[in-house]
Amino acid sequence: MLDLAGLLGRIESALDHKRPLSLVRIGDGENLILAQNSVWTMEQVLREAWAKKANMGKKGVNLPNLALRDEMAAVLKQADIVGILPAGDRTIGVPEYLKRELTDKVFAHFNIQPRCTCHASVNRKLAHYPGFWNLLRERKVLIITSKADELRKVLENKPYHLHIVEALAFSHYNEMQTIRNWLTAHPDQFDVALISCGVNAVILAQMVRELTGKVGLDFGKGRNVLLKERF
Repeated sequence: MLDLAGLLGRIESALDHKRPLSLVRIGDGENLILAQNSVWTMEQVLREAWAKKANMGKKGVNLPNLALRDEMAAVLKQADIVGILPAGDRTIGVPEYLKRELTDKVFAHFNIQPRCTCHASVNRKLAHYPGFWNLLRERKVLIITSKADELRKVLENKPYHLHIVEALAFSHYNEMQTIRNWLTAHPDQFDVALISCGVNAVILAQMVRELTGKVGLDFGKGRNVLLKERF
């Protein structure tokens, strides 16, 4: 498992040598997506508060969604770095059975064996860490998130001063093809993508890697840190 310095080293090396890299992360929402009709019944999944919020339009996906489940399982076998929660971790305030316990079950079911791991909440550390922003300052940055314009304004100004080449709005799984089309048409317009799109970021980060050969980072609630929003 990479620590913060090790992760930053991987990102810097990929950017300096123009190599593709994907960082994806697994939390309770991703666990529930993977659990659909695999290690849990669909009824079990739909009883969870996260699933109920998803079907109220608050999570960027509606359930059931077996297509997303299968895409996510495939991505997790290909991604360069997978963020997971250590056993007993208290970073995310949800019941234990929705965290590492469920990750282990779905990973075993789908035979997911990540090449390399880091802490799933590393994005929150990155948002606060000046070294991360220094690393991105000389790069061309793409933003993909629901509040794209707001995040762009923050990152273009003090203390970040990033060069944001495009800020793509993304709110729901059904907009995947729009992002795919943009990436296909602009593979060389950026160096690194910061993606805060809930569970969809797992798919999008790997999509960046595969379609453009660039660095795709699942930035998650790092956006909330920057916009000073509640988690």
